[in-house]
Amino acid sequence: MSDHLRLQNVMKLLTLNIWGGHVRDPLLEFIASHQDIDIFCFQEVYHNASRRVSDEKRAVYLNIFSELQVLLPGHRAFFRPVVDNAYGIGMLIKKEIDVLEEGEIGIFDNPHYGGIGPTHSRNLQWVKCRIQGQDHTIMNVHGLWNGKGKTDAPERIIQSERIREFMDAIPSPKILCGDFNLRPDTTSIKILEAGMENLIQTYNITSTRTSWYPKEEKFADYIFTSPEIKIHHFQVLKDEVSDHCPLLLDFL
Repeated sequence: MSDHLRLQNVMKLLTLNIWGGHVRDPLLEFIASHQDIDIFCFQEVYHNASRRVSDEKRAVYLNIFSELQVLLPGHRAFFRPVVDNAYGIGMLIKKEIDVLEEGEIGIFDNPHYGGIGPTHSRNLQWVKCRIQGQDHTIMNVHGLWNGKGKTDAPERIIQSERIREFMDAIPSPKILCGDFNLRPDTTSIKILEAGMENLIQTYNITSTRTSWYPKEEKFADYIFTSPEIKIHHFQVLKDEVSDHCPLLLDFL
């Protein structure tokens, strides 16, 4: 395969916690300038919401997912809520990519959630699509926040085990990405790494947070790929469009 043809076949995936659209104008400009991205995976997404979920005193945009869709008319939208059918995670995938199936699984349950704050239940969003004649499964996650940092906890171990069980049942090439709210040295991350490549580790990434995030813990976001995924390029972008950095993967 020539270098030119190889570059033509490269697929682009970007994962980003959009922080409810708090940095709205730079975020929209950033997305509008990245029409070449084939698959967007977003976390902290509001979609036709009537109220805010965040208990922080910061601006959020209750229809930010629709605003992103307007900017990407060549993409199909898939939204999976976790609160009020209006807040959760979402994906935008180029229309020329054949989407075969899509869905979600629960990875953390909080039956006592009061409706405000980040301790809500969590889900994994998945899309099975055909890329260059082969089925791929893309998984998007916003992992549990328990208010006690990003270290291991029993519920986080269970969350990773649920993700692991789901991944193990998928025979096709697969990519797992998102904001996991976890340190890289946790058992929870080790469970996810089994049989997968952790690109944060492979590329010696030291932070996935922007200057909007003042705390010392600089890890949260990850991309894991199965061995069938050929990595062409991986980069943590420095664009200040959220308190999280966008993670960009070019793969074959």
